[in-house]
Amino acid sequence: MEMREAVIVDAVRSPVGKRKGALATWHPTDLLGHVLQALVQRNDLDPALVDDVIGGCVTQSGEQGTNVTRNAWVAAGLPQTVPATTVDRQCGSSQQAVHFAAQGVLAGAYDVVIACGVESMSRAPMASNARGGKGPFSPQFLSHSQGQLKLQFEVAQKIAGDWKITREDMDAYALESHRRAAAATDSGAFAREIVAVPLRDGAGAPTGEVMTADEGIRRGGTLESLAALPPAMSWQPDAAPDITAGNSSAMNDAAAAMLITTPEVAASLGLTPRARFRHFSVTADDALWVLTAPNPATRKAFARTGLSAESFDAIEVNEAFASIVLAWAREFLPDTERLNPRGGAISLGHPLGASGVRLMTTMLHYLEDTGGRLGFQTMCEGGGQANATVIERI
Repeated sequence: MEMREAVIVDAVRSPVGKRKGALATWHPTDLLGHVLQALVQRNDLDPALVDDVIGGCVTQSGEQGTNVTRNAWVAAGLPQTVPATTVDRQCGSSQQAVHFAAQGVLAGAYDVVIACGVESMSRAPMASNARGGKGPFSPQFLSHSQGQLKLQFEVAQKIAGDWKITREDMDAYALESHRRAAAATDSGAFAREIVAVPLRDGAGAPTGEVMTADEGIRRGGTLESLAALPPAMSWQPDAAPDITAGNSSAMNDAAAAMLITTPEVAASLGLTPRARFRHFSVTADDALWVLTAPNPATRKAFARTGLSAESFDAIEVNEAFASIVLAWAREFLPDTERLNPRGGAISLGHPLGASGVRLMTTMLHYLEDTGGRLGFQTMCEGGGQANATVIERI
C-alpha cells in the first residue's frame, strides 16, 4: 500500500474578540462560515473537492447546536454536497479536529479536508450546554471522582502549589504574554494568518468597519497592577487565592480553519504544502483534576518520537492558566523564547473550540517567519485530557 503523507496547505483565523466585544454581533455559524469561505477563496480551491469538514466547538447548544460546522459551511454558500461534523474534546476540540482530518488523509479516507473550530462565548455562554435534567455528571461519574467536581480555578491553584509556582511567577508570565502578543501585532506578524472580519451592529447589519487585530491584548501592564487584582474565584477566594483574571485566559469569540491534503493532491491543485504532520497523540489523566494532562501527553509524544523540548523551534502550550504552562516548563525545560513566542490565551484569548487551530495557525506562521523546522503543541482539556501534535515545516 502506498504510504501517504498529510500536509498543511493553509491555516487562517479570525481576530479574537472579547466576550461581548466587537464580534459578539456575529452569529457563530456565520463567523465560522466567513473564515471557511476565506480559506477556500485565498487558495482558489474548488470547494466541491473537499471530502469533509471537521470542526471543534465546546458549547454545542443554542446558536452553536445541531452541528455548527455543517451549518457554517451552508451559511457560507459553499457546496451542500460537502459533509461536515462537529467534535467535542473540550478546549482541545479543534486540535482534535486537526488530528481526525490528518489521520483521515493518512488512512486514504480523504484527499482534501478542512479542520476548523469556532466559539462565541458571547452568544453561547460557557456551561450553557450543561443544563437540563441532573446535568452531565451522574452519581456514578461522581463516584469515580471522589464524589466531587473541581472548578478550574481550584485546579490551577493546586497545580501552582504542586510545582511551587508563586503568584509573582504567574503574574510575570502573564505580563510577558501580553508583551509578546503586542509586539507580534505591532510588527505585522499576525497579518498573514488573520482574516479581516467586517463588523456588524446589534441587528446584524454591516457598520462599515473591519476588525483586523485581536481585541484582548493589554498594553502597559505592570507586576504591581497585576498583583492588585483579586482572586477570580471571588465567591470563595481562599480556594484559589493566586488565580486572577490577570494570569488566566479570558472568554472570547473567534473562528479558525486549516486546509489539509497530500503533497500529490496539493501539486495537482497548484497548491504548496507548508508543513507535514509528524506525530499525534492524546492522553487522559485524573478527571477530577481536569487540567493536568498536558505533561503526560507530552511525555507520551516525546517517548514515541524520541524528541525533547530542545528539538523544537516553536512550542505552543495553551495558556488556559499561567500555572499550566509554567508547570509544563518546569518539567520539560524548554528554551522560553520558543515557548508561546507570540503570546497565548492569556493575551490573545481562548475561544474554546477555535483555540486548537488558532494555536497551530500561529505556530505555523512563526516557524515560517523564523526559518524554524519543528513545532509542538499541547493543551489541557476538560475531563482531564490533552492532545499533542508535532508538525514539521516544509
